[in-house]
Amino acid sequence: MNFAVIRTGGKQYRVTPNAVLRVEKLEAEPGATVTFHDVLAMGGEAGLTIGAPTVAGASVTATVLEQTRGDKILILKKRRRKNSRRKKGHRQQETVLRIAAIAAA
Repeated sequence: MNFAVIRTGGKQYRVTPNAVLRVEKLEAEPGATVTFHDVLAMGGEAGLTIGAPTVAGASVTATVLEQTRGDKILILKKRRRKNSRRKKGHRQQETVLRIAAIAAA
């Protein structure tokens, strides 16, 4: 298979073999192997296979490279004419993955 669409952390990602991907934090140590069974679609030379809702028997295997945090996002709140301001920052926890293999049923 050339690519697959997986779902993790409430988001969908189009992955190819050997691609590096940043996803919402997964509970895994660096160097561990993670398998995703929530494969929504697969594509290759034979064409596109779309699941209903997932492709039966398909899986994507990935290796955890590191656990990191994303870029800082600033949240600013201001109430006009009240001299009221609030500034808050947020850094999302992320897991960096390298896609090892895409297995079809």
